Amino acid sequence: MTCEWYHYLVSMILLVFSIGSIIAGLFTAYFGSQKARYMGAFLILLGLLVGLVFAWCAWLLPGIPAPPLELCGCITSSIVAVLGALVGALIALGLFIVAILKA
Repeated sequence: MTCEWYHYLVSMILLVFSIGSIIAGLFTAYFGSQKARYMGAFLILLGLLVGLVFAWCAWLLPGIPAPPLELCGCITSSIVAVLGALVGALIALGLFIVAILKA
């Protein structure tokens, strides 16, 4: 299977949305008011559901039939690309903060 551009796009949308939704839900559930806590719980459940879809498309759930979009070959390379982008952004942010504080 070859990885087309949309395989990378779909895999990263699913993964980042899942992680972001879970983290936002945890913060909302912990720091929010009563209504916001319900929304935080919803965000956590939504993140877990999308995470299961991601795991299904990455063939990480044994015993379940194959997904219509196979992303297993693209997952590793796309996660490495995102981690590389994050490291570069953090280095640039760190240099920016050092430059601001020294000026």
